[in-house]
Amino acid sequence: MMTHPTFTTQSNDGPRGGAHLRGYLRKLSLPLMAFASVSLGAQDVAVVVPPEVSDSVNVVRFESAKDSLDWESARRRAASARGLKVVIDLFERRLMAIEGADTLLNTRVAIGRGTTLEHDGRKWVFKTPRGTRSVIKKNTNPVWVPPDWHYVEVAQERSFKLRKLKVGKPVMLQDGSSLEVRGKKVGVVAPGGTEFRQLPTDEEIVFDSTLFIPPLGSDHRRVEGELGRYSLSLGDGYMLHGTPHQWSIGTAASHGCVRMRDVDIAWLYDNVPTKTKVYVF
Repeated sequence: MMTHPTFTTQSNDGPRGGAHLRGYLRKLSLPLMAFASVSLGAQDVAVVVPPEVSDSVNVVRFESAKDSLDWESARRRAASARGLKVVIDLFERRLMAIEGADTLLNTRVAIGRGTTLEHDGRKWVFKTPRGTRSVIKKNTNPVWVPPDWHYVEVAQERSFKLRKLKVGKPVMLQDGSSLEVRGKKVGVVAPGGTEFRQLPTDEEIVFDSTLFIPPLGSDHRRVEGELGRYSLSLGDGYMLHGTPHQWSIGTAASHGCVRMRDVDIAWLYDNVPTKTKVYVF
């Protein structure tokens, strides 16, 4: 059996004052710069170097014309919005909380890695989508429920087979033991025995080169600490949340959520109410 793999460069950035805000809003109000078409084999990719990222990124690449239009639309909405708002710049991997003429928080974050995973006719794209969302719920000590893609990813990385466990349907293992789900527990019954030995909940369930997927609702489908101490839900499974992997801040490392430093997500939890708009571009 293996310990639970987890997913999710320390930054010294912190809250900034109103002067920085006004400069940022001026940048947001600038028109979209000219595009160039760069041929990459069978597909052309639109590229642009907006002024707000030119200092830190040489070339910005969009996946498609729609992607560039989504970026421009989201950044314009962010620039014109009034009241308290959260702005996330995916190119700079930066989050800002802005109210009126003040930038209340300006910090680096981790964003979606932009990779794709496929298995058995299913496809997952791990990116942070552009657009406008709202904070719909705030949580303390959130518990991560690993989606199916987590097990697919681990199995592919380790060259394991995959099999789902079901309540009331024991699986016979090569050594004669029985792998069973009883209530919310997954455990093993020895050959010829009756004692149910529960497996550790903080480890993957691996027997006979097979990674077993525990049922939703079971104790083995809950991982504490993976989302930090606080989370702000944005809908469709996307969240702003903390992470035990503070080294990932400032990188493209997540499966779509926005990871934050402990101190920054705590500030958002305390100061950003539900229904606050979040602009991602």
